Amino acid sequence: MTNAIILLFGSFAVLMVIGVPIAFAIGSATFLTFLLFMSFDQSLFIVAQQMASGLDSFTLLAIPFFILAGNIMNRGGIAMRLINFAQVLGGRLPGALAHCNVIANMMFGSISGSAVASAAAVGGVMAPLQKKEGYDPAFSAAVNIASCPTGLLIPPSTTFIVYSLITGGTSIAALFMAGYVPGILMGLGLMTVAGFIAKKRGYPLAPKPTLCQVWKSARDAILPLGLIVVIMGGIISGAFTATEASAAAVVYTLFLALVWYREITIRDLPAIIMESAVTTSIVLLMIGASIAMSRVMAFGGIPYLISDTLLALSDNPLAILLLINIALLIVGTFMDMTPALLIFTPIFLPVVQNLGMDPVHFGVMMTLNLCIGICTPPVGSALFVGCSVGKTSIASVIKPLLPFYAVLFGLLLLVTYVPSISLFLPRILGVYQ
Repeated sequence: MTNAIILLFGSFAVLMVIGVPIAFAIGSATFLTFLLFMSFDQSLFIVAQQMASGLDSFTLLAIPFFILAGNIMNRGGIAMRLINFAQVLGGRLPGALAHCNVIANMMFGSISGSAVASAAAVGGVMAPLQKKEGYDPAFSAAVNIASCPTGLLIPPSTTFIVYSLITGGTSIAALFMAGYVPGILMGLGLMTVAGFIAKKRGYPLAPKPTLCQVWKSARDAILPLGLIVVIMGGIISGAFTATEASAAAVVYTLFLALVWYREITIRDLPAIIMESAVTTSIVLLMIGASIAMSRVMAFGGIPYLISDTLLALSDNPLAILLLINIALLIVGTFMDMTPALLIFTPIFLPVVQNLGMDPVHFGVMMTLNLCIGICTPPVGSALFVGCSVGKTSIASVIKPLLPFYAVLFGLLLLVTYVPSISLFLPRILGVYQ
């Protein structure tokens, strides 16, 4: 068992260091570890079989549909309408454009379900505006980077869909509803820090909007925000599943972009679909390889060994949860969110269930933890995209990010140790007991 752990994680680390793409690194490490237990042919067959069977899931169909809906929104002018509405909501607060950035990321990210897409779309629009108003580019980029993952907590979230698949069917509706309060708290916490810094630096307030501007921006945002009502209303009412909701999201966004706003044409659709297909293939390849890795870990008894080790270190649930959070924070600095979720959920879920932790609560805690990871070097995808659109370097943005990291770490501890923050809403709405 010890040999399996060393070979699996050691070979994976080496492959990552030498620059092998993460999906291939996971698959290769899995194959090498299977060789400890069976022949070459059997190992090859098992890895291929696990990858194929792992992807044979109706639930996973939601991922390509939500990715396609997000790309249609990005290209269809929907992001700009949400940003305009966010400017009205945050315009009279200190650091108005920073608040606008956070609010826009919360709205666009929740609808698109992608932190990277949100960082690119919102940051690309806000960075020039903030620079024109005298904002430090590093501060602007830090606000955008820290706030773009809010959409991974505020549903619909493909991350929760993947978590539901790994855990054997944890209620997606419950996970979606459980993400709302932590996601909103995350946005409010970041806005508080941004406002304090902006006031200290004397960044200007936005001009007071006229009633006409308020009405126009609200009117333009009603239909895009209506997508949340369609998706969540349909899921909570039982009208359709999360997968069917993702297909409805594509139809809805396509109608807005193609017919209502006419920001795209039929000729634009092949490029949008191809872009979505490429993104989907990358995500699903990682999922397939990670499912195979989960299989070899179960085969080698790795989750039980790690669980026994953690429980041997301490019998205090608070201490064990803190250790798990620290481990996940370290993992998040060098591994992308989806493979980290797929690899470490089967390891840590049995541990927290032994402590009496609810799987929905753990899903929110783990997602929030890994959200921090995509904002941190060296492998934070949101960090790279945010610096790129903000036209600043990673080195210069780290210091402005520190107070935002403090807020995120504080919220993580709050969500970890106060289960009602996550479970209150799904229980009161009757989607979870």
